[in-house]
Amino acid sequence: MDLSLIPQIKHTDSNNFFLLSGPCAIEGEDMAMRIAEHIVTITSDLKIPYVFKGSFKKANRSRLDSFTGIGDEKALKILRKVSETFHVPTVTDIHTEQDAIMAAEYVDVLQIPAFLARQTDLVVAAAETGKTVNIKKGQFMSPESMKHAVNKVTETGNQQAMITDRGTMFGYHDMVVDFRGVPTMKQYAPVVLDVTHSLQQPNQSSGVTGGRPSLIGTMARAGMASGVDGLFIETHFDCANAKSDGANMLDLGLMKKLLTDLTAIRRTINELK
Repeated sequence: MDLSLIPQIKHTDSNNFFLLSGPCAIEGEDMAMRIAEHIVTITSDLKIPYVFKGSFKKANRSRLDSFTGIGDEKALKILRKVSETFHVPTVTDIHTEQDAIMAAEYVDVLQIPAFLARQTDLVVAAAETGKTVNIKKGQFMSPESMKHAVNKVTETGNQQAMITDRGTMFGYHDMVVDFRGVPTMKQYAPVVLDVTHSLQQPNQSSGVTGGRPSLIGTMARAGMASGVDGLFIETHFDCANAKSDGANMLDLGLMKKLLTDLTAIRRTINELK
């Protein structure tokens, strides 16, 4: 994958990590613009290649009454407005082949959710749009098995694929990240660490996923030291009232310090190579 081929991405010559970050779900235009503006300012100062993340709908929910979105087209139009206003690329999840076709009209990167990483028709549909495809490693999949997921993209003629590790199930209610998988998966495609989802505590009896946001800094620093190419961090200015995944998102006010520290770690790692 060539990062510079993602439309409007900046600072690709900085030798820094790249960042996929934003809210879990698009809840409205004002919140999306507020979060995007804050992160764009920080990443511009630190010369971090940045892609704004927001799900236009949430299809994988534990309960029927969980928030799923504000309407597909409405949310996708907000993602387009973020891109046009701040001149940054955007990424969103897709869940069906029709989603791939629809979302490709609005965003620059299509993301395959971890639960769907083996859905051949979905992965191929995403690849056939010509967009960059970010495949999240299934919580049930080995690092080695991700080679085949990437091949489903590249064998369509689309070389723009990346892998995101969001942890592996540990028992019923916890996730672990095996950093031994990073160099393995880097043989197949650039590797991103999904810092916030790796700290989820899923399958709670309440039907609402828990998390350990106090460990976001620890997980992100570990990922940077392990040699990941990019980081995925969901964030919100009011995590307690976020409509999706509030329990494991990073408070937006903590983003600047974290990204500054991670940039310093990346600089040190670059010097050690």
